[in-house]
Amino acid sequence: MKKVFDEVASLEKRVVEDFFLSEEILMEHASNAIFNYILKKFRKNKTILIVCGCGNNGADGLALARLLHKNFNVKIYIVKEPKSAMAKLQYKRAKSLNIEFVHNLFEADIIVDCIFGTGLNKKLDENIINLIASLNSFNSFKIACDIPSGIDIYGQIISIAYKSDITFTMGAYKTSLFSDTAKDYVGDIKLVNLGVHKDIFQIDADIFLLEKKDMVLPFRNNKNSHKGTFGHLNIIAGEKIGASIISSKAAFSFGAGLVTIVCSKEQNITEYIMQSRNIAQNCTAIAIGMGLGEIYDKNLEEILELNFPKVFDADIFYKPLIVNYLDENIVLTPHPKEFISLLKLTNIADISIEELQNNRFLYVKKFCKKYPKTTLLLKGANVLIAKDNKIYINSYGTQVLSKGGSGDVLSGLIASLLAQGYESLNATISASLAHTLASKKYKKNNYSLNPNDLIKKVKKL
Repeated sequence: MKKVFDEVASLEKRVVEDFFLSEEILMEHASNAIFNYILKKFRKNKTILIVCGCGNNGADGLALARLLHKNFNVKIYIVKEPKSAMAKLQYKRAKSLNIEFVHNLFEADIIVDCIFGTGLNKKLDENIINLIASLNSFNSFKIACDIPSGIDIYGQIISIAYKSDITFTMGAYKTSLFSDTAKDYVGDIKLVNLGVHKDIFQIDADIFLLEKKDMVLPFRNNKNSHKGTFGHLNIIAGEKIGASIISSKAAFSFGAGLVTIVCSKEQNITEYIMQSRNIAQNCTAIAIGMGLGEIYDKNLEEILELNFPKVFDADIFYKPLIVNYLDENIVLTPHPKEFISLLKLTNIADISIEELQNNRFLYVKKFCKKYPKTTLLLKGANVLIAKDNKIYINSYGTQVLSKGGSGDVLSGLIASLLAQGYESLNATISASLAHTLASKKYKKNNYSLNPNDLIKKVKKL
């Protein structure tokens, strides 16, 4: 996993003051990384339009133009006259090389956005809005320097944002790149080294970007085993039995030795999934909430008081009783609407979905500060997993998961690992990665995935 920071200005200041790197050295490394990418990816003499603002992000673009000059047909469009010292210096250098400055936007082969950096904290004026709209209309390969212009320091779009194919982020990953809103604009994200190893540049962090290698699959390494070795998951069925069936199939396919659906009357379900009216004596984990619907608080309380690891999902986040059972053996998997209900029940906040989506990291931190032993997974375009003071970002999710039943699969995967003895945070991280990475392997039309398709892909990880 990789470190993520709310801002990097303090990190840049530290390497300048403590390790004697100049601002210019950092800038040369930033522009050189984009230069090398373009040089490797595109044939020479392609037309490149670099759109530069008045600050150091614009200075990066001017430095890039100098590096690309003569290898490519480079044009510079200045949005506003350079203001920062580095922007003025890089402008002078570009002028001395007779690089062409243009006064009109055009559809180049490649467009590089260097208008604003990560510090955007104001509304865009009408001219900038129109400019970004024009850039977005061009059928060019689009590159963003540090962050697509129009995305603010919180990862929100003030009015419009540049839609890039790839974003080069300088020095360290920023949380603003991983808001749900930003996901449609950042494209691929590439981290740029600014002159010292990342372990020197980056300090300790509480937010991390998950990688594929962080997934620990439940492979069976011991030959001397039996079905009980791998746990017995009990899934509490609700009014909508289909959700429990989906979860049970996912759990069984992800390594649980036994899976039982606990329901009041016998259902027509898959032959390898057991049914019972009661929790099994050898139960090792419980999943509850999927398709739950209405349930008497007394019945719910009896289940919640059982001393097993549990996954809470869906309808249970509207039950006030849940507040009494948020301990270290609990994993919560709400979507945004369910999470704002949970925030209200726990007296943390009474907010709208829009407010939550604009400040996902903030409210996840607030919840985990109050309930540090509970593992939280907040669903979204970028999944946030948190426990105590640590947040983990799963950025592998795709739009194919936006279907009914996908969340039931996820609950089953997490519960399966809990049943097999995984600690709650590790179970949630590995299951979430399996869930999203399996979705990326689905090659048919991105609107056609169903839960069984997803489970089949999980089996092939």
